[in-house]
Amino acid sequence: MRQILADLSVSISELKKNPSSLLSQASGSPIAVLNHNKPAAYLIPAETYEALMDMIEDYELAKLVEERRGGKDQAIEVSLDDL
Repeated sequence: MRQILADLSVSISELKKNPSSLLSQASGSPIAVLNHNKPAAYLIPAETYEALMDMIEDYELAKLVEERRGGKDQAIEVSLDDL
């Protein structure tokens, strides 16, 4: 059985009945949406989703910086005045 990564879980039919109430109960925490007692989806507030997307973007940019640092010996030196 898969692990449920949320403190609150609901069935899909419960979610359909009153999603606003469930979001209020969760107080910003994720809600596991279950189908046949297995996680089918996670419902998170928009602010949490946006923060996760920002963190992923920062992580990807940091990886790119590290990759480019590895090629530093191939860099061409220029002055800001030349730009």
